[in-house]
Amino acid sequence: MDEKLTLTGQSPQRAELEAISKSGTTAVLEDCDLTELNLSDIDLSGWQFVRCSLAHASLNGARLDEARFINCRAASSSFVGSSLMETVIEGGDFSNTSFKGAMLTDTKIAHCKMIGADFTDARVLDLSFEGVLLVLAVLPRFSFRKMTLKEVDFSEADLRGCDFRGAVFEECSLRDAHLPECRFEGADLRGADLGGVKLTDARLFKGAIISKRQAAALLSQLGLQVL
Repeated sequence: MDEKLTLTGQSPQRAELEAISKSGTTAVLEDCDLTELNLSDIDLSGWQFVRCSLAHASLNGARLDEARFINCRAASSSFVGSSLMETVIEGGDFSNTSFKGAMLTDTKIAHCKMIGADFTDARVLDLSFEGVLLVLAVLPRFSFRKMTLKEVDFSEADLRGCDFRGAVFEECSLRDAHLPECRFEGADLRGADLGGVKLTDARLFKGAIISKRQAAALLSQLGLQVL
C-alpha cells in the first residue's frame, strides 16, 4: 500500500512536493498555502488538498488522477492540459480557473464556485456537475448529453455548440446564457430558468420538454395568454 504523508499549515515549495511525488509517496495537504506555486507537469495522482490556497497556482500538465480538492481557494489557478481522471473537486472557489484541454473522465465537481472558469477543448467523459456556480463560464462544444444537472447555474455562460441531448435539468439556470448551435433534443428543461430567452430563439429548444409555465412565458412575448 502506498505511503501517505500529511502536511498541515505549511507553505511547501515545488522542490519539496516534487521530491515527495518522485518517492512514490501520496500526500495529504491540509490548510497549506500553495498560492502562485508552479506545480506543472508533476504527478500528484491520489493526493488530497484540503482547505488549501491554490490561488494563481499553475498545475498545467499535472497528473491529478484520483486527487481530491476539498474546500480549496483556487481562484485564477490553471489546470491547462492536466489529467483529472476520477478526480473530485468539492466545495471552494475555482473562479476564473482555466481547464483548457484538461482530461475530465469520471470527474466529480460539486458545491463550488466556478464563475468565469474556462473549459475550452476539455476532453470529457462521465463528468458530473452538482451545485456548481458556472456564471460567465466558458464551455464551448461541451457535451452534457444524458447528464442529470442538479443546481447548476449557467447564467450568462458561453455554451455555444453544447450538446444537451437527453439531459435533465433540476433547479438549474440558463438565464441569459449564450446558446447558439446547442442541441436540446429530448432534454427535460422543466427544472431550468429560461429567463432572457426570446421567442425568436425558442427554435434552439426544438425537441426539448418544457413546462406550461415556461411556454406561457415565451408566448406572452406575443401578447398571448396560456390558460
